Amino acid sequence: MRRATARAGAGSGSVVDVPDAVPEDPAAGMPEPAPAAPVRQRLRTEFEFELPRGYVDDAGTVHRDGVMRLATARDELIPLRDVRVQENPAYLSVVLLGRVITRLGSLPMVHDGVVENMFASDLAFLQDFYRQINAEGNTRAGVTCPHCEQPFEVELGGSRLGES
Repeated sequence: MRRATARAGAGSGSVVDVPDAVPEDPAAGMPEPAPAAPVRQRLRTEFEFELPRGYVDDAGTVHRDGVMRLATARDELIPLRDVRVQENPAYLSVVLLGRVITRLGSLPMVHDGVVENMFASDLAFLQDFYRQINAEGNTRAGVTCPHCEQPFEVELGGSRLGES
């Protein structure tokens, strides 16, 4: 075994044991295959969507396609300090969505003022979409019937946006 400095992800300056070259198998004449390295999955943090109706800006342009990013704890906490949310808790979803929608059509910026002027059907769509992407991609859970032992899925959605 030889020692090597670990790369990013294992901690800075960490030392790990690295096996020496794999000895050849004299019977086969071929070197043993190295164990497969663990496959790293990239975390998807942005998700494209298309609004059912679309946001209509002051010029009359309809914006339907957009991108929403995953929410952070800060995204869910900061709106709680907003006076509008304190006066009317239903406003939480508007402020929260204004923080996590990163693009909507050709608008230069998306903020809570844009979200509050959306059609109700688009707001409902975005609330459901938010729940889906922030609940590991969906709001369904696989379960098994205790009587017949058949697997099926149940819908876990339905709580108010911003209340995880």
